[in-house]
Amino acid sequence: MTALKMLFSVAGIASTLLLTAASVLAAPTKYPLTLDNCGARVTFTKAPERAIGLGQNSAEIMLLLGLQDKMVATAFWPSKVLPQLADANAKVKLLTVEFPTFESLLAENPDFVAAALPSLIGPTSKVAKREDFETIGIPSYLSPSTCLSTDKVKNEYGSREQMWNMDLLYREIDELSQIFDVADRGQNLIADLKAREARLRASVSADGRDLSYLFWFSSQSPSADAYLGGKNAASGFIASLLGGHNAITAEAEWPTLGWEGIIAANPDVIVVANLDRNRWELDKPQAKINFLKTDPAVSQMPAVKNKAIVVMDGQAMNPTVRTIYGAEQIAEQLKILGLLK
Repeated sequence: MTALKMLFSVAGIASTLLLTAASVLAAPTKYPLTLDNCGARVTFTKAPERAIGLGQNSAEIMLLLGLQDKMVATAFWPSKVLPQLADANAKVKLLTVEFPTFESLLAENPDFVAAALPSLIGPTSKVAKREDFETIGIPSYLSPSTCLSTDKVKNEYGSREQMWNMDLLYREIDELSQIFDVADRGQNLIADLKAREARLRASVSADGRDLSYLFWFSSQSPSADAYLGGKNAASGFIASLLGGHNAITAEAEWPTLGWEGIIAANPDVIVVANLDRNRWELDKPQAKINFLKTDPAVSQMPAVKNKAIVVMDGQAMNPTVRTIYGAEQIAEQLKILGLLK
């Protein structure tokens, strides 16, 4: 399946979310609302009117909740917006698909900033720190999925001792829906995602084979170390959901590894990310596949020789609303290859 076809597959999934009739009634938010978020207590006296989605996951969750009229800007998009959200997203100013400046965020006069990653709002972020917003009275929210310890891994992404699961995503959707006083929309979105996860679990079978997966996000060049999905990251969750496991055992959220180490890991399946940002040539899935098939050493890996290479939306490798979509993309391709039933 081509990357384009897979994007349309994702679009179909998103459309079901958008067309779901409101069937869950939830109590309206009572302000002031105080939440414990990644070690910080954040209080809201009213629903935000000028929100920024700092990072694709935060932006897409807000768009799925129908909050485009409450958003003044977004930034940092590894992939294009879900096609079924394109019209809503077009109403919101895009600052940049890369890291924005703190000044560009403040220029939009926001009253709330929701961040997808600590690299966007964490203690070592080059964009801003939470206290920068707190000092000027702007509440911020960091995805619970990315509140990770950096004690073992000295980078902004940290490490994860326990495997990520969808409960953290459900918490994020629930809390964002409370912040904006649209709790009923949040509960319906959560119900849809839970149903999708259950259907996928029930639909896959590896005939008792514990397939090992390698999730290759990107690389600066063929000779550089590869950025991989860590053992307990969203990639590990996807592998587990499909009845297998992550071939990478590092607890780092985004470990880097040279190709000698990747060859030694000997995965049964190689999952390559499709990224639209085009920061590096190897953001493109076809560039990754060409390297896998032509490098003298890498091309001899059993997974490559067996053509067990599949393409997945790169944003789904982050712990996001898209992760379940990525699992569905992989399952569809592996069923065609005969590796899953």
